[in-house]
Amino acid sequence: MDVRYLPTLNAILNTTSAVLLVRGYLLIRQGRREAHKKTMLAALCVSIAFLVSYLVYHAQVGSVRFQKTGVIRTVYLGILLTHTVLAAVVAPMAAVTVWRAWKNRIEKHRTLARITLPMWLYVSVTGVVVYLMLYHL
Repeated sequence: MDVRYLPTLNAILNTTSAVLLVRGYLLIRQGRREAHKKTMLAALCVSIAFLVSYLVYHAQVGSVRFQKTGVIRTVYLGILLTHTVLAAVVAPMAAVTVWRAWKNRIEKHRTLARITLPMWLYVSVTGVVVYLMLYHL
């Protein structure tokens, strides 16, 4: 199986997720609940597609080392560390946040979403940054 294109696909999925998250936030601020719901479900589906693609890629390739040295390596590792830790935390948080909305527990959903959204957005954006640094520096 040729998986060389998957890192680029993953970056596209992360970018799409980030755009959908911002759009979903703006929609709910405008009081457009139905559009918000559809957009956030799309963000969740795109993030799940990313996770599947990411796992397939790394099951085939293993880990990919950052080749640069010096300060840029320290910056990369710092971004990667925060990205990885928050990705592990935000995945179940996003699931619970969506579940609460689905069950119409709006106050609990809103309370958790205020924490989940910035974390999820950070993970999506830093995923693209990690890709750019790893494959295009």
